[in-house]
Amino acid sequence: MKDIYEAAPFGEALVQIIERYADRIAIVCEGEEITYREMERRVSRYCQALKSLGLNRGDALTQISSNRPDILLVNIACAILGVRITLLHPKGSEDDHAFVLQDCEATVLIADERRYAQRAEALSKRAPNLKAVLSYDPDPQFASLNELAQRFEPQRLIVEAKPDDIVQISYTGGTTGRSKGVIVRSRTRLEQIKISVMHWEWPSEVRMLAVTPVTHAAGATFYPTLFVGGAFYIVDGFDPAGFLADIEKHHITMASLIPTMLYVILDLPNLRDFDTSSLEVMLYGAAPMSPARLGEGIERFGKVFLQYYGQAEAPMVATILARGEHDLGKPDRLGACGRATIGTQIKLLNEDGVEVPRGEIGEICIRGNLVSEGYWKRPEENEQLWRMGWLHTGDLARMDDEGFIFIVDRSKDMIISGGFNVYPREVEDALTQHAAVMTAAVIGIPDPKWGEAVKALVVLRTNAVATPDELIQWVREKKGPVYAPKTVEFLTSLPLTGLGKPDKKALRAQYWTQSDRQIG
Repeated sequence: MKDIYEAAPFGEALVQIIERYADRIAIVCEGEEITYREMERRVSRYCQALKSLGLNRGDALTQISSNRPDILLVNIACAILGVRITLLHPKGSEDDHAFVLQDCEATVLIADERRYAQRAEALSKRAPNLKAVLSYDPDPQFASLNELAQRFEPQRLIVEAKPDDIVQISYTGGTTGRSKGVIVRSRTRLEQIKISVMHWEWPSEVRMLAVTPVTHAAGATFYPTLFVGGAFYIVDGFDPAGFLADIEKHHITMASLIPTMLYVILDLPNLRDFDTSSLEVMLYGAAPMSPARLGEGIERFGKVFLQYYGQAEAPMVATILARGEHDLGKPDRLGACGRATIGTQIKLLNEDGVEVPRGEIGEICIRGNLVSEGYWKRPEENEQLWRMGWLHTGDLARMDDEGFIFIVDRSKDMIISGGFNVYPREVEDALTQHAAVMTAAVIGIPDPKWGEAVKALVVLRTNAVATPDELIQWVREKKGPVYAPKTVEFLTSLPLTGLGKPDKKALRAQYWTQSDRQIG
């Protein structure tokens, strides 16, 4: 009897969408326009190609790619087949990627040969579970997925996925050596899309521009765009003037950015030269936005801004700050992350699991279909995540009388720099591998461009010598550019808590006292 109440699997919903909007434009990239009907043909070929590689429902596939249509179409094929996907962070290090490949138990890796052929070759030697490594287009080192797909004739899409399938394992903090894989099942993905469709105030004609990586931030806008029959415009890389030129050229009605990108755009000397009058909605999230800079954006572009807040464990749309709620007449509200989305339960709880009164600070805790079931192969950490029947986000906030939520700090030490998550412990571990370093503490400090910048406070060994540039390069090589500190400061000792741990609250205080948001 309970089967009557099961929702369609995510893959079946995608097939319905493709059939519904067959003759509309689905994807535009580098001048190529792909209709929903053509998307169906390409996805069918990918489905057959992946099955010919031995991939079946419940198996795992990974991709590492720059922004191109192929990666999105493969994702759709996986959803139809019931193959779970993991997308490697485009700026992750080789060690990080090797860890993720092993942890998620992937048997197939597909790499964008234009940028990641060397990385794919290295990973093929470090991940014994891989049975196949492919490029999209022909490459001397790998078999081509697109050549393989062309051997098959397009067929009607047959959904093999089931309603309770895992559609994706998303790794927290990008791809990092100690990151955790968040399990995203079909119900969670569909709930995320439904909330987005409900709350994002879509234009009558949807032309969505995506310039951030579709493997991560921009990927959250792809499926909702399909569900409203919109066109998804992909650009490989962010150029501020190019972004504005694309809005003008293609009459873009909707776009998504991280705050750092908006700051760069606002500082362009020729900003007023571009016609952006077609733009109706500008989505932003992933990092704290400076209320002052947001005010500048509203003055330049109008009331087009819409903020979403969430985390990998409750993807992207736990709260919304709608366009009309971006009110210059109420400047304090520009510091809010919005109100709970319809159907999502959010309470601010104290350490005992009791809801705090309005205006007082508590931890943002979430319930509902948007919430994932936990971490892949991490039962002990799942118990901590799900304390007292709520998802504990680690974000501390206050709620006003109208239900607007204002994040004031993070109980976790995670840093969000330029829209990417950075875990200080991993930077500290990399630093202390250097022969000259005795100990280190890493914090996020306010930065007008990046939102937060990674700062390392280092104590050297006796008589040891190192320079800031040397340590920055050391971390860059160990962990990748996102994790590399922007600055390094040498101390004779670190302040300690009563438990003997570095007192990061004390270290942060001198940097965050004058900030608009106390997030560090």
